[in-house]
Amino acid sequence: MQRWRGLEDIPEGWGRSVVTIGSYDGVHRGHQLIIRHAVERARELGVPAVVVTFDPHPSEVVRPGSHPPLLAPHHRRGELMAELGVDASLILPFTTEFSKLSPADFVVKVLVDKLHAKAVVEGPNFRFGHKAAGDVAFLTEQGKVYDFDVEVVDLVLCGEAGGGQPFSSTLTRRLVAEGDLAGAGEILGRPHRVEGVVVRGAQRGREMGFPTANVETLPHTAIPADGVYAGWLHADGEAMPAAISVGTNPQFDGTERTVEAYAIDRVGLDLYGLHVAVDFLAFVRGQAKFESLEGLLDQMAEDVQRCRELTAAR
Repeated sequence: MQRWRGLEDIPEGWGRSVVTIGSYDGVHRGHQLIIRHAVERARELGVPAVVVTFDPHPSEVVRPGSHPPLLAPHHRRGELMAELGVDASLILPFTTEFSKLSPADFVVKVLVDKLHAKAVVEGPNFRFGHKAAGDVAFLTEQGKVYDFDVEVVDLVLCGEAGGGQPFSSTLTRRLVAEGDLAGAGEILGRPHRVEGVVVRGAQRGREMGFPTANVETLPHTAIPADGVYAGWLHADGEAMPAAISVGTNPQFDGTERTVEAYAIDRVGLDLYGLHVAVDFLAFVRGQAKFESLEGLLDQMAEDVQRCRELTAAR
């Protein structure tokens, strides 16, 4: 999949394409419906499928300080889109100047002049342009002028997550923040993932027989609620069953929230400095402070066994 950052990265002579536009944070199952439809339409028309997204999140520019926790960084979204068959992704730098682009100018500058859209695929609530003034109806009228079709995909999916609420990135972020990783996973169609570089911590886990990878997470990452989780630690192309701790480590009066993953039954791992990924499968228990170190160690052994069972069952 080709990856472009900014309109200037689009190759000269780029032909017609099928385009879909959105933040697509998390590339959840609702997003997948739209993207798959765009890919299928592109295959029918014999042209590439292009996903257009933004960096930073538009809300951060329009309302500074309101950047939502991110379910997936752009490189991860690209991987997921490539798996769905997308041919190219275009990340548009979302600046104050760009936010002032009218819907009509957006259509001309992005869809017509650069991507030569033959069809545009969106959800029914799609909005774009200055103050989100553009909608699907306006886009459809523009398509008649500039010779592209507009196809609307109903992305309303529901399940057990959130008590049956429609799937959305907003709901997914809420479930992650609440520690409902099973619900978040239902919406995403896979476990929620956190990425970052392994840094040196206090190394107490190593001293207690449970050496953990202390993951310095990427900015704006959606971090689950404090507690212990079962999941996997991905490093050097390997997925290792893991017991994952999120929180401030109250046993030792910690104040900084950390994400630490213990690769179950693995000895001698040296992951310092590596970029790793942590997949959260299920909540095991909340964060707690124990009366003694022995009590903590006993609980950690139980946690690891529970995580071993949960990951083995998948």
